[in-house]
Amino acid sequence: MTIDLTVSDEVRALAPGFTHVVIEARGLVNGPSTDATAALLDDAARRLAERLGGRAPHEDPHMAAWRAAYTAFGAKPSRTRNSAEALARRALADGGLPRINALVDLYNAISVAHLIPVGGEDLDLIKGGMRLVRATGEEDFVMAAAGERTVEHPEAGEVVWCDDEGVTCRRWNWRQGPRTRLTEESVNAIFLLEGMGPDAGLEAAGAELAELLEKVSPGAQVAVG
Repeated sequence: MTIDLTVSDEVRALAPGFTHVVIEARGLVNGPSTDATAALLDDAARRLAERLGGRAPHEDPHMAAWRAAYTAFGAKPSRTRNSAEALARRALADGGLPRINALVDLYNAISVAHLIPVGGEDLDLIKGGMRLVRATGEEDFVMAAAGERTVEHPEAGEVVWCDDEGVTCRRWNWRQGPRTRLTEESVNAIFLLEGMGPDAGLEAAGAELAELLEKVSPGAQVAVG
């Protein structure tokens, strides 16, 4: 791995069961969503429905563990859902999963199929390393509203991912900022798979995502760590 990724002691104390798998990929080919990536999303929704067996996403033990972690830092998990639960709800709704671009479709499919939070960032837009910390409340979180740049600040104690320039994702994995988001022009990326507890299934999900990345971008350098 060429990027330095750290989890603070304060976050580990808050959620001792937190685990993660990182995939660093270089030389990727991205572009608009395709029939193939749309099919992956549809298949992920089918796999999710089979896993849940009629239950709501938040009733899954892994999602319950994430809700407990969110509650621990002061978030209301029924209003501020982790990214996997939010995507799962969309996957089961009539409208289905959104089609964003090829790379985002891939990691969204893995997130839904395995019911784990997965995020992707453009490595060329990350400033320095990435850190998972409890916010002071003074960090910048840059958003875009109606085409205008706006700056928000996380709440003190909130769990956030950040780099040297500011927050890249608020409330652990609830809302990603646009500054480091994967676009159709992205060629180098880092994918972060996050879990709570030893049975989250991150290794299998990471292996499946790495295989998909190599399939859609032959010749890409993909490292799982």
